Amino acid sequence: MIIGEIKRHLRDNTIFRVSRSVRDVAVKTLWAKEKFANENNREPTLKELSAIMGVSEEEIKIAVDSTTSPISLYEPMFHEGGEKTAVVDQIKDEKNNDNTWIDNVSLEMAIDGLGKRERDIVHLRYFEGKTQMEVAEEVGISQAQVSRLEKAALKVIRKSF
Repeated sequence: MIIGEIKRHLRDNTIFRVSRSVRDVAVKTLWAKEKFANENNREPTLKELSAIMGVSEEEIKIAVDSTTSPISLYEPMFHEGGEKTAVVDQIKDEKNNDNTWIDNVSLEMAIDGLGKRERDIVHLRYFEGKTQMEVAEEVGISQAQVSRLEKAALKVIRKSF
């Protein structure tokens, strides 16, 4: 009864709630991994574990990931020089930074300032990747008109930046 209460406490008092079935798969994975390593003198692959346990690879991944404790982005890390660095300092997102966000908002505002036909042409050309001929057919004007309207629209967009 005491062991049961301790297990319940450990299961229920964690940062994230993980279902009992997922935890069971995680425990079975650890046992299967250890048994395989002892018998074969090497770590099993995910595919081998899946075959041994009769559980999908995805379920094993989810179960094992659920046992990993989360860390704070501000958790100090140490490097060769002994200098403290936080986890957040090691994460870099080139695509989604403040400048990119501001550029995207500015671009949207510039495109919104165009007329409907110019907006449609810019959208078809640069967001859907269509050629001037394809745009001309879709909009119902000549390719030369598409070229002129596109050039004028791009000039307006550049000016707004």
